[in-house]
Amino acid sequence: MPRHPDLRRRALAACRRCWVGLAVVAAGLALAAPDFDRLLSLAQSRYGSSGVNAVQAWQRMLADTADADEAEQLRRVNEFFNRRLRFDDDLPIWGEADYWATPLESLGRGAGDCEDFAIAKYVSLRQLGISAERLRLIYVRAQIGGPTSRISQAHMVLGYYASAEAEPLILDNLIGEIRPASRRADLFPVFSFNSAGLWVGGAAASSADPTARLSRWRDVLERMRNEGLQ
Repeated sequence: MPRHPDLRRRALAACRRCWVGLAVVAAGLALAAPDFDRLLSLAQSRYGSSGVNAVQAWQRMLADTADADEAEQLRRVNEFFNRRLRFDDDLPIWGEADYWATPLESLGRGAGDCEDFAIAKYVSLRQLGISAERLRLIYVRAQIGGPTSRISQAHMVLGYYASAEAEPLILDNLIGEIRPASRRADLFPVFSFNSAGLWVGGAAASSADPTARLSRWRDVLERMRNEGLQ
């Protein structure tokens, strides 16, 4: 990020335009309530009492947060998973180089990578009634090593848009505080998606079915349905 104040302001403004460009509205459908009886049964059979306890904690958090305003829902969901899950790579957790876990799987193992954090938060906020058009799973390049570093790595965050024109708030497992995108100059959006559409950079909404383009997203949606998350 440029050190000169004017250059920095222009860079942040450009970053904000790119983030907002990802927020073109697409239709979203309400989710059915989770089948927690099935989720708890699966948690017991796969992960034992620790998995059951984790799913019960998730169930309580959703119930306790149901009547809160959206700002509080964002805060509680973000905090819940950032505290509950330990960050680790897919290979030691799943024995695969790139595995997208369901919330049940992440809670059962007590660990996940950035995609797993973002998916769990997305599903939780959808269950709390926040529509799909206001949420995006966003692939970014994350700058590491300070403002002058040229090193970056692939990363995923969850974006919340109060409106189609609004600057998104970023829910991230790397930083506990929910910040607007203009305060995350270390993140450079590449593409985003949800259950309704796929967006690339700052381009207009794509009509493409995201499950056709993202096989791992299709697979995790199917596994969630099988687990009782509709």
